[in-house]
Amino acid sequence: MPNPIRLRAAVLTAVAVLLASLLASCGDDPGDENLAEQELSWQDCPAPSQAQGGGGSPSPLPRGGEWQCATMKAPLDWDDPKGDTIDLQLIRVKSTGGESRRIGSLVFNFGGPGVSGVTTLPSFGADYGKLRTRYDLVSFDPRGVGRSAPVLCENDQQLDAYFQQDATPDNAAERTELLDSTKEFNEACEERSERMLPHVRTTDAARDVDLMRQVLGDSKLYYFGFSYGTELGGVYAHLFPERVGRAVFDAVVDPTRTAEQGALGQAKGFQRALDNFAEDCAGKAGNCPIGDSAEDVKNRIAKLLRDLDSKPIPGVFPREVTQTVAANGIAQALYSQDLWEYLVEGLQQAYDGDGSILMVLSDSLNGRSENGEYSNIAAANVSINCADNRPRYDTAYVERKLPEFKAASALFGDSFAWSMLTCTDWPVAGAADHPDVSAPGAPPILVVGNTGDPATPYEGARKMAESLGKGVGVELTYKGQGHGAYDSKNKCVLDAVNGYLLDGKVPAAGTVCS
Repeated sequence: MPNPIRLRAAVLTAVAVLLASLLASCGDDPGDENLAEQELSWQDCPAPSQAQGGGGSPSPLPRGGEWQCATMKAPLDWDDPKGDTIDLQLIRVKSTGGESRRIGSLVFNFGGPGVSGVTTLPSFGADYGKLRTRYDLVSFDPRGVGRSAPVLCENDQQLDAYFQQDATPDNAAERTELLDSTKEFNEACEERSERMLPHVRTTDAARDVDLMRQVLGDSKLYYFGFSYGTELGGVYAHLFPERVGRAVFDAVVDPTRTAEQGALGQAKGFQRALDNFAEDCAGKAGNCPIGDSAEDVKNRIAKLLRDLDSKPIPGVFPREVTQTVAANGIAQALYSQDLWEYLVEGLQQAYDGDGSILMVLSDSLNGRSENGEYSNIAAANVSINCADNRPRYDTAYVERKLPEFKAASALFGDSFAWSMLTCTDWPVAGAADHPDVSAPGAPPILVVGNTGDPATPYEGARKMAESLGKGVGVELTYKGQGHGAYDSKNKCVLDAVNGYLLDGKVPAAGTVCS
């Protein structure tokens, strides 16, 4: 099944509601000329589509903060830029600072891969008010995502079964079932989305972003990428170093790792986050309702998951909480310290036989709404990862690696190891072992790592800064919890990022915020 940890947790609002060289040329591609001259027609945003996650139209921000949406045409195949086109959806809110202070458009990507920027930016728009004083805030649904030629795979009923299956098989029958389920999912993707699957690589998305830059009227790209968005930003910087303006990478993907190494690193990262959660709860002067000590908290969680492997408990009717559902719910809560209180409550309920909170958390991770409809985040996530990543693994390989993964995380190791089967028999070959983000000649790029980040472990920030190249990658460390740093609202982080994006003040390399 898709690796849940690659999905950015830009879903806190949804949780709250539910709970209460393709690019060798240095100049503009001549085949792009007409598309680069297209004019966007900005209109009121429609309600999100099912593929975007559903819900209502975005609410305005203060000070004339009306959200506008537009459609940009891009080549389906960047090797044939005069061929068929696809529509990419964009969203923006205009700058508040007046034309004399406006720098340009600040383009956001919130990660995944597979997260809809059109629905996510409005959810966090108020947090970027300072940045809006000098930028139009812009985001988009990358190709294959949301309203941008979305990749579609299984239907809602099939996905319910898919996400409840045993993702950590213990015997031959369960391994066969997991392989069969993965094959069925991948075949559904090919059947429903064959035209798009060869064209959703990150290099394709990076070229889309450069076209977007031109259409928005900016001579340079101003960019803010989170999680997988840092990989997209790194690939863009590699392909177009001279076109980078100011860029911030937060919650940084390690660009040097293969899919296997990334999964292992994430197992370690989530275990670290679980340790921090358990220690935080146990340190509340005897007021931790789920354990007497950090070890007790973790032991009780491990026992719960063992019990659920053979005996699921009721979740959100009529579905049951399986071992996999519970593990995904726990993982989702570890994305943000704001969700730890829900995890405590969810575990309390689960120990009493009620898995509803853990299921809501798991549903949020997987893009399932209250009405049982799924966004296409899982389909897009698998499609983009499998198009990007060259390695393909089989069960024998995974079984050899299991001890290493279990040593990395007793709770999450198994699931991360078996997630390496996701791209087995995928119909499109993967592009590379890992992305190339070297960007000689680019201006300084601010790379922000969080020491407690579960999904993109802190060590990746230094690897990204080093890979971008000397004088390009500038590392800033935040000693905190959760996935990312800017959204923590830590003043030191905010001052550093805002000072860089608004005034071009590059923090000293190695700056530490706590």
